Amino acid sequence: MLKVAMIGCGAIGASVLELLHGDPDVVVDRVVTASDARARTEATVARWAPQARVLEALAADDAPDLVVECAGHSAIAEHVVPALERGIPCVIASVGALSAPGMAQLLEQAARRGKTQVQLLSGAMGGIDALAAARVGGLDAVLYTGRKPPGAWKGTPAEADCDLDSLTTAHCIFDGSAELAAQLYPKNANVAATLSFAGLGLQRTRVRLFADPAVTENVHHVEAHGAFGCFELTMRGKPLAANPKTSALTVYSVVRALLNRGRALAI
Repeated sequence: MLKVAMIGCGAIGASVLELLHGDPDVVVDRVVTASDARARTEATVARWAPQARVLEALAADDAPDLVVECAGHSAIAEHVVPALERGIPCVIASVGALSAPGMAQLLEQAARRGKTQVQLLSGAMGGIDALAAARVGGLDAVLYTGRKPPGAWKGTPAEADCDLDSLTTAHCIFDGSAELAAQLYPKNANVAATLSFAGLGLQRTRVRLFADPAVTENVHHVEAHGAFGCFELTMRGKPLAANPKTSALTVYSVVRALLNRGRALAI
């Protein structure tokens, strides 16, 4: 049985615990949470993972089989890096955090020192396996286009670019590199960052973002061209019921990664 320590127990973490409840091969037996979220976390754990201990950090001698991050960007330096340095393999849901200068290198170096591995999850985007395979033979171009309803862009630099409340047609609020997109729109960085690390990198992956009154959900579209040929993929992600800002597929991606580690047969 795979024993997992989960970092964070918000909407994503709670949904992961629910989906893994009673699984014979994977058990979350440690949940790391912030002190101000402890009471809420303990209530969730009591319902879906009563075998788990609720902690504020992993002890220096605590060695689960795997650490899974479901807590957001700040948890990576605080919890994931130390785990990697102790030789504990980790999987990361908040891939957008690696857009910060030096973060990807920090994780890679920590994993090398610990002689282990950190895995970046595909999250809300599909086709990551095909893109990573295409990179082996040679990629020429990757374009990611993201569309959200205008209201979803409030509180971002898009507000200075257009009147989000009066849009009647799709308006391009950003066209540039994934690296710059992550800096300007950090809360929307996960998909573009994941595509970048699977493919051409943050500087060579082109991103276009649209405020589109014609859509009611988050729409992800990726085009890739290279020696393999070309592909296009469009995904219309349904939000997680517990948190409309999160894609339900992100949760399923976490669970799939854990099951692949715990099952005798994986794909």
